[in-house]
Amino acid sequence: MSTVNTRTIALPQLNRLEPTLEGTALKLMEEAGELAKTILALRGENEQGPALTRVALDLLDVAQTAITMMYVLEEQYGVDTAGVLEQHLAKLLAKGYLSLGPG
Repeated sequence: MSTVNTRTIALPQLNRLEPTLEGTALKLMEEAGELAKTILALRGENEQGPALTRVALDLLDVAQTAITMMYVLEEQYGVDTAGVLEQHLAKLLAKGYLSLGPG
C-alpha cells in the first residue's frame, strides 16, 4: 500500500492577538490577494530564487491566517477541527484527488 505524501508545517497560535472570525476572514482575503499579486509579478521575471521565495513567504502568511482562523473556530465556537480534517480528507478521496491505495 502506498503512503500519502504530506508536508507538516507547524504554525503557532498567535498569542499577542485577539482574533475574531470576521476579522480573520478579512485578513485571509487580504493575504490571498497579496499572494496573487506576488505571483502575477513573476511574469517576465526569472522564476527562481528570490522571486519564488517571496511567493513561499506570502503563502505562509495565508497559511498562518488560515490556521489562526482554525484556532478561533476551536476556542470561540467549539468546532472539532480534528473531525473537520477527517471530513476534508474523505471529501478529497471521494472527489478522486487523493488515493490511499497502491500507486
